[in-house]
Amino acid sequence: MYIETEATPNPATFKFRPGQIVMPAGTREFTSPEDAVASPLAEGLFDLGDVTGVFFGHDFVSVTAAPGVEWHDLKPQVVSILLDHFVSQAPLFTGGDAAGFVVPSDGDEDFGDDPADADIVAQIRDLIETRVRPAVANDGGDIIYRGFREGVVYLTMQGACAGCPSSSATLKHGIESLLKHYVPEVSEVRAA
Repeated sequence: MYIETEATPNPATFKFRPGQIVMPAGTREFTSPEDAVASPLAEGLFDLGDVTGVFFGHDFVSVTAAPGVEWHDLKPQVVSILLDHFVSQAPLFTGGDAAGFVVPSDGDEDFGDDPADADIVAQIRDLIETRVRPAVANDGGDIIYRGFREGVVYLTMQGACAGCPSSSATLKHGIESLLKHYVPEVSEVRAA
């Protein structure tokens, strides 16, 4: 087995592709060792001591290193843990696979949608699913829709995108411009 590695726009995060499906549906982010208890793989990565974030995408794992950690030292350790996990076909989550695994919102605020805006929300969600999420996944992250209120779209960035120095530019200049172009009712995009 070969683990392909890719740099992401976030210098603290690398993307690792094991050449197989990681999450059959959805994504999962771990931002602390306490969160990682739900996954033997995430727990093993946090046990390295130099990891501050783990993100499971459809066919990749993004790992964020602690400030000051050099990737040339950490990368071989991460690859070793990933190889051991995927070669042994160990479960991704404690108690089995991801099927039926419900991920709580971890306290992220849901801004909700006004039922009168149902058509607008459907357009926004479609654009996020078809244009934004695939692009963000290429960079080792994900973006979660949190709501639309009074012209403002609320989004949460995860994985490599959460701590990326260019995440605010991505939100304002990339995603906001796209949504405003196709959905004139959108006046602003904010991080939730």
